[in-house]
Amino acid sequence: MPQIIEVNSKKIRIDDSLLKGKRHLTQDEIKILKQNRNRFTGDLWENFYVSEKEFDPSFIQDSSFDGFVIIGNLKNINLKFHDLELHAGIFNSYLKNTVLSDDIAIQNVNYLENYRIGSNSILFNIQEMCCTSHSKFGNGFIKENEPESNRIQIAVRNENEGRSVLPFESMLTTDAYIWSNFRDDKILLERFKELTENLNNPRETTFGTVGENTVIKNTTVIKDAKIGCNAYIKGAFKLKNITVLSSQEESSQIGEGVEMVNGIMGYGSRVFYQAVAVRFVIGKNCQLKYGARLLNSILGDNSTVSCCELLNNLIFPFHEQHHNSSFLIASMISGQSNIASGATIGSNHNSRSPDGEIIAGRGFWPGLCSDFKHNSRFASFVLVAKGSYQAELDILYPFSLVAPDKKSEKINIIPAWWYLYDMFAISRNNYKFQSRDKRKIKVQHIETNPLAPDTIQEVLAAIKRIINLTKEQFFSDKNKDTETSQKTDEELYQEAKDFLHKNENLDFILHDDICQKKFGAQICKPVKAYKMYRKIIKFYVATILLRTKEFLKNSASIQALFTQILEYPLYTKWHNAGGQVIPEEKLTELFSLIKSKKIDSWNEVHDFYDECEKNYLLWQARYSIWLLEKLYSRKISDFTREIIDDFVNDTQIVANDMYKSSLDSRRKDFTDYYRMMTYRNTDEMLNVLGKLENNDFLITLEKDTKEFIKNLKETFYEEQSNSILRQ
Repeated sequence: MPQIIEVNSKKIRIDDSLLKGKRHLTQDEIKILKQNRNRFTGDLWENFYVSEKEFDPSFIQDSSFDGFVIIGNLKNINLKFHDLELHAGIFNSYLKNTVLSDDIAIQNVNYLENYRIGSNSILFNIQEMCCTSHSKFGNGFIKENEPESNRIQIAVRNENEGRSVLPFESMLTTDAYIWSNFRDDKILLERFKELTENLNNPRETTFGTVGENTVIKNTTVIKDAKIGCNAYIKGAFKLKNITVLSSQEESSQIGEGVEMVNGIMGYGSRVFYQAVAVRFVIGKNCQLKYGARLLNSILGDNSTVSCCELLNNLIFPFHEQHHNSSFLIASMISGQSNIASGATIGSNHNSRSPDGEIIAGRGFWPGLCSDFKHNSRFASFVLVAKGSYQAELDILYPFSLVAPDKKSEKINIIPAWWYLYDMFAISRNNYKFQSRDKRKIKVQHIETNPLAPDTIQEVLAAIKRIINLTKEQFFSDKNKDTETSQKTDEELYQEAKDFLHKNENLDFILHDDICQKKFGAQICKPVKAYKMYRKIIKFYVATILLRTKEFLKNSASIQALFTQILEYPLYTKWHNAGGQVIPEEKLTELFSLIKSKKIDSWNEVHDFYDECEKNYLLWQARYSIWLLEKLYSRKISDFTREIIDDFVNDTQIVANDMYKSSLDSRRKDFTDYYRMMTYRNTDEMLNVLGKLENNDFLITLEKDTKEFIKNLKETFYEEQSNSILRQ
């Protein structure tokens, strides 16, 4: 049963569990405390509880107490963190309604109220640290009898709050994506709110917490904060209504001049040097520093933001944004992105209301000092050259380069540019992000491979668009008023497709009016892009099939592998859902389960994500066979040796080109005159850059390429397959 004590005619309830192993002070201990210039308001020393095991009152000096105070073991030890070393105990501080675990050092804390402090923690030079009865620690729920206006919402993607989500401690970017994206289902939105409220006990009295082995020093104000264990906070200005998730494996840090209000900070993250975050969720292993401002935004795992300003954004994992002039507003950036200095993605007041939005797929990279007009949309891995883009954009071509045209108001687009001209960068992408993922416990699933179902479906759409534009430009008009004008769209489409196949070296420009409002776009090198798009689909398919064969431990023929894969469900529409790629049908299934209450908690939602991830490779394998059938316009059972040869040959070419082109791209850094001219001699350059042959990525890529081609040939040219595939 809880104990009830009375302080200043007010009854205070103390949980019985807090008093386990505790006792009242002896008269001798009270005398020592008073001699050491300590006082308790109203002289109510009976509200001061100490450990039954070990308590030395001499280590409490020059301090004041009020309400109730409960102290664990207090003995003659020093606590040390970096250069700071303090004796355990309470010195020159004020404590009210506070519970301390074992061996804590509290010194120069001017006001500490309604907190529970974990063992072996240090609190040093803190002006104010308190917790109110209505604290939510940055979560989006409310207390009993509180007005709805008190609820914390994060207005991601749209300044008019039409896509707002409610933050909660275990929130993933996948949660934020499905909540902000599917706004036409009111029942689903209400259920998301219920799942969040289910995390809350609206009647529960709240108190602030500090986990064990945490150090807080030289900080001005901490109010309504929940701080995990092994956290390090130094010189912060204001921390209000926040949760700081931290653990021994993934410790979090907050540094000088930081202001954080109404939000949740993920495990292993670091916020330093006058950074400001208001209404936010920061994922795991993130950095916010050098005056960065993160407002009304959700930042995915493994992201770094410094100097710049971000408002009303949903940002997927592996986002990079630096420099004072970078600005990002009302956008959904799908991760593995890099916002260059001076990029202004924020001039969205194009109508009577600030309701514009920008959506960018994975790998979005706008150039220096670029600016864009809302609404705009970008496919995955779009590189935008420096320029001022005065009209709305809809870039439908993945892996493309976008640049202003100097002679007109059109834009130029080179589809598949990364694979045509900068293979080193795109090949290194997966390797780079996996090496940067420092999360110890990986809850958010993240697809880092540039070739995945979300990008491949964009490649398919781009191929179809190139064929259709070719048909419109060279066939539909040409065939007017002739006998062939009676041909169907399907026949003309096939003629355009055959034309692209047979004219590999032909260079011309297509015109795409959709890609830029009013002025349109010029699609450069469409034949090369078309051929490359087909090759990278084949490379993706081969990669998935080889991985699937290894996963299934299938040593039978390729035909037997196909037969086994065909038993899995086929999904052809995919979502990059916060970093995890999930079939559209599975999201529909999830929503149905949530609305029927068969899934009734965010933990169960996350379990559903985990189950999707377990099946992800097998679903990709089934998708890969479907892709092969689309590329060759026939069922997999009708594939001939000629088709297999074409598939294997193209895949080998791409694999070898990836390595050779990556090597050549990197070699330019060692041979280009303008790269070399800053060095006095070759030895100086090699000491600065390192040797080309020692590049870890290229060494790994060479090994992986040889292994891939070996496995490819063994899989598709084994004796068993020769007897099954039709000659």
